[in-house]
Amino acid sequence: MSLPPLTPLAAAVLQVGVPERILEVECDDGDATLFLSREFPRARVRGVDRSEQAIRRARSRVGLDPEGRVAFKVGAPKSLPFPDANFDLVVLVDAAPAAAETARVLRPGGHLILVRTVGPNPSPGPAGRLLWWRLERHRIEPLDSATAGDGSFSVGRRRGADPATANI
Repeated sequence: MSLPPLTPLAAAVLQVGVPERILEVECDDGDATLFLSREFPRARVRGVDRSEQAIRRARSRVGLDPEGRVAFKVGAPKSLPFPDANFDLVVLVDAAPAAAETARVLRPGGHLILVRTVGPNPSPGPAGRLLWWRLERHRIEPLDSATAGDGSFSVGRRRGADPATANI
């Protein structure tokens, strides 16, 4: 029996504290975005996807959300429609990040989660090393990676001062 496809994401979020602002890139119909909104009930969660059709499906799944905690936008990984340093957590499920753009929207001290719902960990091998080399060039360093269920995850953190503790 295989475990639910979001098992690697559920395992990864245990390593990131309690983010206030979350972005899922390439959100498709919003499964992971909605999972993140339930996992972090006080966070504002955004999903972005290049497909207008996927965003329409995701929006139709939100339901009652009077506080506007969950929202979806059309956008591409290389041009995210959000301000600099806007998110505490950026998540990609079965997608590769655009390193510079991911670093731009991730605040210093914020986390990046890369999830593979089926298959090997995103870290080992030449492709994984190249991905993390690109991310490290943009101040996102790998912290941990593991298998979970039928998939795997990697967690990274953007170097730099954490705005919440910068004046302490």
